[in-house]
Amino acid sequence: MHIRQLRSETLAFIERHRFPHERGASYRFSVSSTRLTLYSSCYAAALRSLYGDLGQLTEAERGEWVACLNAHQDPDGLYRDPVIFDQGWYAGDPFWCGRPHLTCHVIIALTALRGVAERPFRLAEKFGDLRRLEEWLDRRDFGARVAWSGNEIMNLGTLLQYARDFHNDARAGRAVAFLLNWLDTHHLDAATGVWGSLDITDPINRSHAVQAAYHWWPLYFYDGRPVPHLERAIDTVLATQNPLGGFGWGVHNPEEPYVSSACEDIDSIDPLARTMHLTDYRRDEVKAALERATAWVLLNRAEDGGFVFIRNRRFEYGHPEFAAEPGVGSMFPTWFRTLSLAIIGRAMPESAVGGYGWHFIDCPGYQF
Repeated sequence: MHIRQLRSETLAFIERHRFPHERGASYRFSVSSTRLTLYSSCYAAALRSLYGDLGQLTEAERGEWVACLNAHQDPDGLYRDPVIFDQGWYAGDPFWCGRPHLTCHVIIALTALRGVAERPFRLAEKFGDLRRLEEWLDRRDFGARVAWSGNEIMNLGTLLQYARDFHNDARAGRAVAFLLNWLDTHHLDAATGVWGSLDITDPINRSHAVQAAYHWWPLYFYDGRPVPHLERAIDTVLATQNPLGGFGWGVHNPEEPYVSSACEDIDSIDPLARTMHLTDYRRDEVKAALERATAWVLLNRAEDGGFVFIRNRRFEYGHPEFAAEPGVGSMFPTWFRTLSLAIIGRAMPESAVGGYGWHFIDCPGYQF
């Protein structure tokens, strides 16, 4: 498939998920969704930004979208999707999947739309106390739940980087530096380049460890900070590729472990692609792995022009409004799989998805 056809069909998919008579951020998650959701609006903005499609918006339309996003900001600076959080889901607002997770997506959408989070993040004040930050880091699980800790630490680090760069918060800057110094010296295995106590000779444990590390490496990449034990990390990530070309080993799909999820795939694709700019180590093998991954990701396109999270599986992303039937595309996997292709295309201009003007943004998180 030519990249311009992919662009056209993906943008048409996004448009079919917009409620045309609603104002601003008016997107749903899938065709079976009945309500607008803030997450879906963020995925739409991120996707349209990747394809350079936001340029057609007027300043008024951009401003309306930004205002709609910022209308969902709580007094502490974090964002709330009322469809999810006001119905008792994500009780306790966990750091790995609660409002901090949503906020990391909102800042991508805001940056793509040339907007900024209006209120400062109070967590920058809380974790600007470095002793409190250290105590919080020390309580993270680097054993069986290291992948969950990966999300928690990434969400905090990303929001601190944003507070530093977009809200000019010096406390946040000091906290980011402390967090990365802590990661350099805690729970890191020099022989594998990844963190945690799991035995990664087991492929499922290796997958968990790489999924955790994927959430921390972008903090390094965004700040231009050297990745510790880079060559060993490349060895470990390369070992996660499975016989189908994806990177699943059963974490998300134990019935068909090689039929990998959008998360399992990007968690290995992103670091492999980004490290190509840092070292020639095993370059030919990295390129070959990414070429196989490109073919695999494209196999996850649905007939509706979107992408699926896992082939031939129903998908529900934590809430009934975030569900899609087997073979039906939805907004989150369409964004993550498109982002996977864009990252490969940027790293490998000669590839099937290279040579296209993918648009990235200068914002911490996933899409810089």
